[in-house]
Amino acid sequence: MAFLIDFHTHFFSRSFFLALARASAFSDEPEAAVRRVAASAGHDHPAEDAHAHQQKWIEQMERHGVSHMVSFASVPEEIPVLAHVAEASEGRIVPFGMADPTQEDCAEKVEGMLSRQGFRGVVLFPAMHGYTIDGPEAAPLLHTLARHRAVAVVHCGMLKVPLRDRFGLTRNYDLTKANPLHLVPAADEHDAVRFVVPHFGAGFFRETLMAGSQCENVFVDTSSSNNWRTSQPRPMEMADVFERTLGVFGPRRVLFGTDSCVFPRGWRHEVFLSQREAMGACGLDAGEKAQVLGGNAAHVLRIRSQSEAVRSPV
Repeated sequence: MAFLIDFHTHFFSRSFFLALARASAFSDEPEAAVRRVAASAGHDHPAEDAHAHQQKWIEQMERHGVSHMVSFASVPEEIPVLAHVAEASEGRIVPFGMADPTQEDCAEKVEGMLSRQGFRGVVLFPAMHGYTIDGPEAAPLLHTLARHRAVAVVHCGMLKVPLRDRFGLTRNYDLTKANPLHLVPAADEHDAVRFVVPHFGAGFFRETLMAGSQCENVFVDTSSSNNWRTSQPRPMEMADVFERTLGVFGPRRVLFGTDSCVFPRGWRHEVFLSQREAMGACGLDAGEKAQVLGGNAAHVLRIRSQSEAVRSPV
């Protein structure tokens, strides 16, 4: 029996929804806008008490045998909320915070997140914020991450944030800045940082494989339903994606994730089942599956004891 770690989820607390409402052009009061958008999307309105929201995630983890999950604070306003509930979860919720290196105080803020708030890394959106990970804007942040041997989840490829769209926020995304090949010089210079490309590169699949073949500190996560496959020149089943990824990254640099984020959907068990089936079709043995589904994340996140984890039949 192995244990299961989800490397890619979003906490999406009430503070996240309110931040989007305040940034939108809606005439509603933020609270009314949140209720309207949540209802139109079929999402539950997040509880005002962040601990109640945390408990919903813990219940999902218990139900599905998830030992730990990396949870992203997807707006700056959510960082203190996630820090608090992650501590209350006794380590089961592992916090990562969104960072924007184009902001002058980014490295200083990330230093505080890593040294005082228990964060293990950051999630970066070069296409959204208008920089490249190998550019001068990112250098101070990467030096900070290197000192802490922290993790940078760098969103590459296609970027769609349906909740931002529902709040009417603009899509000023420059996908040329989100090419995984930008990771190569950054990863070479900052070899103490582990760089993670989510969603197999979200359309930049070939480039993700190239970056992974060049740099041992570049990882890939498997999160979401991976609908980017429809943009590829040839049809690809998930088994094909896993087979080619494992051929480059091997079973030790692939991190399972679901991109779970909202209720009532909760934890995306169907993603787990689909990916487990795809790994089986690739011929991975039980030990290699266990690495992808939890062991690799435990190593990257420095989770010391597997014996304390909730056991799951993976």
